[in-house]
Amino acid sequence: MEIRELDRTRWPAQLLETPQLPEKLWVRGSLPGAGTKLLAVVGSRAMTRYGQEACEKLISGLAGYPVSIVSGLALGVDACAHKAALRAGLHTIAIPGSGLDDSVISPRSNFGLAKEILNSGGALISEQEPMHKPWLKEFPSRNRLMVGLADAVLMVEAGEKSGTLITARLAGEYNRELLCIPHRIGDPHAFGPHLFMRLGATLVTEPLHILEALKIPPIEAQRPDPTGLKNIELEIWSVLEQPKTRDELLRSAKADTGTLLTTLVSLEIRGLIREEFGAWRRI
Repeated sequence: MEIRELDRTRWPAQLLETPQLPEKLWVRGSLPGAGTKLLAVVGSRAMTRYGQEACEKLISGLAGYPVSIVSGLALGVDACAHKAALRAGLHTIAIPGSGLDDSVISPRSNFGLAKEILNSGGALISEQEPMHKPWLKEFPSRNRLMVGLADAVLMVEAGEKSGTLITARLAGEYNRELLCIPHRIGDPHAFGPHLFMRLGATLVTEPLHILEALKIPPIEAQRPDPTGLKNIELEIWSVLEQPKTRDELLRSAKADTGTLLTTLVSLEIRGLIREEFGAWRRI
């Protein structure tokens, strides 16, 4: 896909509100549609298993919502965030620390991921000239671009000397809500999230918390449809206006144990009821 300079009139509004604007923006691929919220996901390159599972769970829970995942194409959390977005069918934007020509995209181990992002309808963005090779000293500048583009920033994990701490501080300076995932006490990767939660960052344990930060109303769960129930199924469904144990159902539904159990399983498979703490209830 061609590399093109993005006209400033098409820059995201939230980026234009930040200090230290880039002189130019280069883009490959497709930008997200109007009304899409941008969530920057940042964290350690030395990602833990816990960090990976948390990142994947939270992003997968955003499937179906107008959210684009922004990250830096680096190893660890960045790559995990992009891949989780692709699996969830979400738009994703990668901001490498290099130009956007195939020959310089960095890190080279994630060149295939960059291609996958483009092929899925996502985008690559950089303030560097297309043939610019990455310099380590320029990565903090790249991170300020990620925060500037985002509506909120999610920190997965960061050690005491992690560069992610700089990005988290930028979130405060740019008036972006910083979201942090909690970790076990004593975990060295918890230093960043726990530090910023003490300073007022938002604790995140489920996708709903991210939707709240992005001001996206959750999609109401579709209520189960009991139409088509007959005889004993309808009787049990009616009885379960209030949760009941199996013994209470035996007395109320006037069915033998075998018939009752078969009917309960049938209703559960159809997504109409479930058992919690020894009692059956409607979903």
